[in-house]
Amino acid sequence: MILLDVIFYSFVVVASIQVVYYGVLFGSFSFKEEKTSKQKSSPVSVLVCAKNEAENLKQFLPSILNQSYKDFEIVLINDASIDDTLEIMEGFAEKHDNIKIVNVKNIEAFWANKKYALTLGIKAAKHDHLLFTDADCQPVSNHWISEMASHFSNENTIVLGYGAYNKIKNSFLNKIIRYETLLTAIQYFSFAKLGIPFMGVGRNLAYSREEFFKTNGFIKHIDIRSGDDDLFINEAANSKNTSICYTKDSFTTSNPKTTFNQWFRQKRRHISTANNYKFIHKALLALFYISQILFWTLLTILLINQSYWQFTLSLLAFRLIIQYLSIGFSAKKLNEIDVLYLLPLLELFLIGFQLTIFIANLISKPKYWK
Repeated sequence: MILLDVIFYSFVVVASIQVVYYGVLFGSFSFKEEKTSKQKSSPVSVLVCAKNEAENLKQFLPSILNQSYKDFEIVLINDASIDDTLEIMEGFAEKHDNIKIVNVKNIEAFWANKKYALTLGIKAAKHDHLLFTDADCQPVSNHWISEMASHFSNENTIVLGYGAYNKIKNSFLNKIIRYETLLTAIQYFSFAKLGIPFMGVGRNLAYSREEFFKTNGFIKHIDIRSGDDDLFINEAANSKNTSICYTKDSFTTSNPKTTFNQWFRQKRRHISTANNYKFIHKALLALFYISQILFWTLLTILLINQSYWQFTLSLLAFRLIIQYLSIGFSAKKLNEIDVLYLLPLLELFLIGFQLTIFIANLISKPKYWK
């Protein structure tokens, strides 16, 4: 009985930690409305780094060209592609005078390094405000540049946006991918709201050239294949220079992976960079994940042994209510409301999936960005 008492009181502590995360930390984003930003007309350089993306460029580049923003250029970076990517870029450039092409060839020191390619693109951009997306991404509206650029100011030199994935009907994998994307966005938007920004996503991210060079670009993590978005933001962002943008016209969308193996490989690459975050970010993220594991583990033990079951079920219900409210309000803002229907199942699957990735990354490290 003494052991079960310890387990129960541990469960109370863990459940309380979870409630604080969902209700207070994540609630800083979930339960607050975005303030309307004044539209600006400062010129913007949109950077798209592409490696073997010929088909995606043909499909998605027109949605950037059709933006309603007054003054913008598009910097297309061909990262040593072996398909028709460069030819497609040149075809668009012949028809649009606001396209600039940066053709990057592999060199021994930076072989297959996206950060090297992006650095050349940033140096070639003529405007101070830089907006980044991927070749397989599509802005949801022609006001994408306007919405993201409106958050720049003399103080705000970094803008974190939301990069969604397209919905696929009757696909559990698609639900998992979009739930993980939603949860990640809740985390980085919430932390930014609290003054401790830790990451952004390259599918929809903006910062100034001045900020890039002030941080010495990617030099501190140039040898790490991934992290051109999250590691840079983790180093450069602070409570004073970072803003978030989550109006629906500011979203980008892209096609998600369609097999678990593809997604597993992608997430291995993404998660491998987290070990290089600042200590406070690693500690907060680790505490959240560990408390998730402990919550469900201790809950299962208590219910199997029928110990304190009334209090245990009451804490479960309370935690689920706070979780549903927090994620629900965020899902409504980010147009992901349908993931709520499978929330506990998605959470449990994601916990196991992330644990598997953590173990796999301990054994071997992913090396290439594409």
